[in-house]
Amino acid sequence: MLKNNNYNRIFQIWLITLVILVGLIITVGGLTRLTDSGLSITEWELFKGIFPPTSSVEWLQYFDSYKKIPQYFLLNNNMTLSEFKIIFLWEYSHRLLARIIGILFLLPFIFFLLVNILNKNLITQLRNILVLILIQGSVGWFMVKSGLVENTSVSHYRLAIHLIIAFSILVSLVWILLNLLNKNEKKFFHLDKSTITIKFLLTLLFLQIVLGAFVSGLDAGKIYQTWPMMNGNYFPNDVTPYSLLDFSNPSIVQFFHRNIAYLIFFFTIYLGFNIFKKKEINLYANFLFFFLFILVQIILGILVLISGSNIYLASMHQISSIFLILTGVILYYHSIKS
Repeated sequence: MLKNNNYNRIFQIWLITLVILVGLIITVGGLTRLTDSGLSITEWELFKGIFPPTSSVEWLQYFDSYKKIPQYFLLNNNMTLSEFKIIFLWEYSHRLLARIIGILFLLPFIFFLLVNILNKNLITQLRNILVLILIQGSVGWFMVKSGLVENTSVSHYRLAIHLIIAFSILVSLVWILLNLLNKNEKKFFHLDKSTITIKFLLTLLFLQIVLGAFVSGLDAGKIYQTWPMMNGNYFPNDVTPYSLLDFSNPSIVQFFHRNIAYLIFFFTIYLGFNIFKKKEINLYANFLFFFLFILVQIILGILVLISGSNIYLASMHQISSIFLILTGVILYYHSIKS
């Protein structure tokens, strides 16, 4: 993949660092949402906000800006400056990580272009990731704006777009890294019927990420905190057939999130049965790791519900989704015949 193997090690370290940072920002972003911190900074501040407030005057300016939005005067009008600093630092950390990722991607990418070690295919892939990073910054602010005027939280639809782009960046980086480590140039969108099962499973996983964002954005985990039934019923009892596709309804969102999880679980078993039936020995270890994280993710999801949406369990559930996607992508990669 590289024209000059002397840069191979540096390029690997760069990709691994970016993968870790993107995983970290997804984690911090999840905690920012769980702590309702995402609206604490009410301006985009692309350059101005690089450094946090250092004086009491600056802190009060940020706090006064926060006091002007609905989240403060409808939900948090008793908040103290000390309490505000906590939610501010969550959002600040999220934005700081975004800046670090942007710089850490752009500058080495320019360097690799100048030393001419990237082939045409790799340049295209990295350029596409750069475009996604730039779009992600705009989508992040687009998301924040949805909670500054009429709402007390951000739009769950915009939150889902923001999260999907983050996972798309993560998967794209991992795919390039896998190709580099395996000295191959496999394509992610590989047209081969032999991998249709795992492709469908990955599609379900990304759909589940969207629904997970809906659950988080609507606080849908704070209702129907029982399992396996939803307060004694399979269907939520506050839903009518006419509202079954209303994805602004927390009950509907939680119902679909639960049931897509069941579908993923049983489809994973089907995939594993085929892998072992066909004796695809090269996929055994990858499948078992993937299946392990399926089990972890489902168990954590159940614990989040019955614990009353415990923030630590909810964060672990979100972090586990990162490892689930990564193990799923690795399984898919190795299932593609070279």
